[in-house]
Amino acid sequence: MPEQASRARDLRESSLFGQHPLPMDATLTAPRVAPSTRTVWIGRILSALPVLLMIVSAIFKLMHSPQVVQGFGVLGVRPELITPIGIIELACVALYLIPPTAVLGAVLIAAYLGGAVLAHMIGGQPVWAPILTADVAWLGLYLREPRVRALFPLQKQ
Repeated sequence: MPEQASRARDLRESSLFGQHPLPMDATLTAPRVAPSTRTVWIGRILSALPVLLMIVSAIFKLMHSPQVVQGFGVLGVRPELITPIGIIELACVALYLIPPTAVLGAVLIAAYLGGAVLAHMIGGQPVWAPILTADVAWLGLYLREPRVRALFPLQKQ
């Protein structure tokens, strides 16, 4: 038994067992280039568009607007589920607006709007609105958040 343990230890020491060959933190490997003030403001303005759209949408859900209740009814969603859906929508937007959690918020907005795409498909409605909303949210975040640009550099290497 000691021989097997010794061989296993030698194998681990002689290989990259348990080690990733590339650094996993994009902030350590990406060059730190401060975005221009203009780029940041364009990102903020673009970020405001999906935020405003989703806030208005959530308000209609929380008010149980007749159009919203009817639309969800077509999908088979009970009226008492509309309020939690509106709260989830507002939570995603809140996380997106807070700088330290903006990336998590963008991921959650994309997931939420992915569900909206499915709902639109089931309801026979065009899917461009939730897709465009998610795209603009990510583009706005990309322009205003250096961490996202470090993860997804769009420049030639």
